[in-house]
Amino acid sequence: MFSARYDRQMRIDGWGVEGQMKLRNASVGIVGMGGLGCPVAIYLTAAGVGRLKLIDSDVVEESNLNRQVLHWTDDIGRPKPQSAFEKLSKLNPEVEMNLVCERLTEENVDEVLNDVDVIVDALDNFPTRLLINSYAVRSKKPLFHGAIWGLEGYATTIIPGLTACLRCIFEEAPPPGVFPVVGTTPGLIAMVQAMEVLKYFTGIGELLLNRYLVYDGMKMTFMTIKLRRNPNCPVCASVKQ
Repeated sequence: MFSARYDRQMRIDGWGVEGQMKLRNASVGIVGMGGLGCPVAIYLTAAGVGRLKLIDSDVVEESNLNRQVLHWTDDIGRPKPQSAFEKLSKLNPEVEMNLVCERLTEENVDEVLNDVDVIVDALDNFPTRLLINSYAVRSKKPLFHGAIWGLEGYATTIIPGLTACLRCIFEEAPPPGVFPVVGTTPGLIAMVQAMEVLKYFTGIGELLLNRYLVYDGMKMTFMTIKLRRNPNCPVCASVKQ
C-alpha cells in the first residue's frame, strides 16, 4: 500500500499503516514560506502528508538565504511558493501542492484556507498571525504556532475551544521591525511545529496544548509555560469544542 519511503516512521508504536493513511488524507496550509515554513514543508513532504498549500506573497531576497533553506541563490526574485515547490516536488512527488502567491487579508483568508484541515503559522509578522488565529478559531481548525527572535524560539498548538488562542497570549501585536535571526533557530522551532502536525494526524504522543514552549539557544535550554484561556478573549471566549 505504501512505498518503502515511509517504512521507518510506520514502525513507530501507534503509527503503522493507519497513521500513514491519515497523513495521506491530510491537508495542511503553511502560511509563510520563510525560515519556519521552509523546514516545516520539507519534513511534512518527506513524511507523506497528502496535500500542502504553500502561502506567501513575497519573493526571494538575498537576505533570506541564511535561514530559508528551500530558497537558493538562483531563486532570488522568484515567488517563494514557486521556489519551494520546485524542490519539494523532487523530494516527494506523491505530495500534492497548491501555491498561493498572495498576502492573506480579511477579504481572502476564508477562501484561501477553506480547504485545509490545519494551519501552520510560519509567519514573521503579528497582524497576519492574529488574522489566521481569528480564522482558525471561528472555523475550529487547529493552528500550529511558531515564532523566533535571534537565538530564541517559541511554539504552541492551538485547538479552538480547548486551548488558549494567540489573542489570549498576546493582547497586542509587538511593534514591527527587522529582527535578528540565525538559521538554526527557525529550523529547530519548525521541527517542533512539524512534529506537532504529525502527532495530531497520527494520534500519537501528547501535543503542546495550553503549553508555550520557549527555547533559548544562547543557554541551550527549553522550558514550557502553562497557558490558560482568557475568559474575556474577544476571539475565542465564546467558542466551545
